[in-house]
Amino acid sequence: MDATAVRERANDLPRDPGVYLFYEGETVQYVGKAVDLRDRVRSYTDPRSDRIRRMVERADRIDIAVTDTETQALLLEANLIKRHQPRYNVRLKDDKSYPLVQLTDHPAPRIEVTRDPDESARVFGPYTDKGRVETVVKALRETYGLRGCSDHKYRDRDRPCLDYEMGLCSAPCTGEIDEAAYAEDVRAAVRFFEGETGALADPLRREMEAAAQAQSFERAANLRDRLETVESFHGDGGDAVSTPSDERTVDVLGAVVEGDRATVARLHSERGQLVDRSRHRLDAPEEEERIGALLDAFIPQYYADRELPDAVICSERPTDPDVVSWLETEGVAVRVPGAGREAKLVDLALKNARRRTGDDDGAARLAAALGLDSAERIEGFDVSHTGGKAVVGSNVCFADGSAEKSAYRRKKLTDRNDDYANMRELVRWRAVRAVDGADDRPDPDLLLIDGGDGQLAAARDALAETGWDVPAVALAKAEERVVTPDGVHDWDDDAPHLRLLQRVRDEAHRFAVQYHGTVRDDVSTALDDVPGVGPETRRRLLRRFGSVENVRDASAADLEDVAGVGEKTAESLARRL
Repeated sequence: MDATAVRERANDLPRDPGVYLFYEGETVQYVGKAVDLRDRVRSYTDPRSDRIRRMVERADRIDIAVTDTETQALLLEANLIKRHQPRYNVRLKDDKSYPLVQLTDHPAPRIEVTRDPDESARVFGPYTDKGRVETVVKALRETYGLRGCSDHKYRDRDRPCLDYEMGLCSAPCTGEIDEAAYAEDVRAAVRFFEGETGALADPLRREMEAAAQAQSFERAANLRDRLETVESFHGDGGDAVSTPSDERTVDVLGAVVEGDRATVARLHSERGQLVDRSRHRLDAPEEEERIGALLDAFIPQYYADRELPDAVICSERPTDPDVVSWLETEGVAVRVPGAGREAKLVDLALKNARRRTGDDDGAARLAAALGLDSAERIEGFDVSHTGGKAVVGSNVCFADGSAEKSAYRRKKLTDRNDDYANMRELVRWRAVRAVDGADDRPDPDLLLIDGGDGQLAAARDALAETGWDVPAVALAKAEERVVTPDGVHDWDDDAPHLRLLQRVRDEAHRFAVQYHGTVRDDVSTALDDVPGVGPETRRRLLRRFGSVENVRDASAADLEDVAGVGEKTAESLARRL
């Protein structure tokens, strides 16, 4: 649109408050709010920056939504930005939370590291270093035998699983330990997380000394390293920070801008105790007062659909008076401390905002390795079926290294035993929706195909056919090599960018197998003809191994690890399949 077209459109608009949307085709490029829609849209005849000028030139229409008040316009703008992820807005790109440790509400509680704890679980944290938390949880499992399996795997077992053989679980599922003794071990873990370091450090130290005396020096060294992690776990005091005010709930926001990257770290306290931390990525604003503009964008998008705290303590004051007015009208105090305990909390939030994560590093390295501008948003694809029956496809999404489950999609595909054709159909479905504007998700930076050359070629055929211009690579399970149109990459096993792709690939596989499991129970398979395999055992086998082919390839020991499969049934499976 040129200045004349913008002016003509503005003349048709009311002088009411509301939001306006610049479109290019069916894609929203920019969302803004206005007290007076006519005056605000007319201002785009002379855009205030080169970036906005480019946006106006690319746009072919402007749409509006009128609201009753400026506050409604503010919140509608925030929700539309979150929904459409417009290219030219400062967008809240993810909602990363810090890891927690939970002990589930169960007669034999499960211990696990999670970012989304069960409502009924006993939860400890949050913690800033996931690797250190995982080390501690593994040490607790080896020391006290706490289970890590799901309740589904726990039920109806008639023999202990592999974790028992590895010394990671005391197998309460089969009565290898009684309920009272297991509960005592759980209490020891609770004492550790409540601050009693010796509950774990003391048995680790004894085991280390015994290993050294037995001249098992490698084992002793591993235990020494683990002991150091355990002894320092409570030492930084990071989870004991408290807010000084009498307000019931307080959020502390620390915002930083580094080049084209922007991060807001949020510390949340209830009744004076820090109970949650999260870290959020946004695009860096172009405004001169960049931190204030960053908070202008973050606050409405984050709190539009969340409960507001009693106070928001900021590293800098938001520059948009509408944002401050909305918070204060809702009874939220907005403060920028200069000194004292609140200032120390802001410093802590800023420290967390500046912290670079391994996931960020993986996305940056991946983009550099593949020659992409960015690899922050990756969509993974996989197909699952049983001998060409109940064929389904998964489409998962990772943003900034974290699974974005709200952007997951799945699709039933044509029944056929042709993995290449299945992948072509799946990717074509996604591409057509993207090109037609029927998919409300932003285009990814990269597509990851679960498979090798054949699957990648099929996906690229679908992209070429539809005209969806998104780069695609494949990752096969056998040798963990990344297949690209230009060749094959054999990266180090511990390379952050390879680990990131593996996580996306594994999640796409999990999601596909899970969906396949919901539709395959009505499908006849070769398992139906095996003596001793009824409908429930068949479901257990397919849930465990994913397909009849994988059941065929499984060892006798693996088969017998499935509830309901004994030695005779395992022999029948091997003979019939």
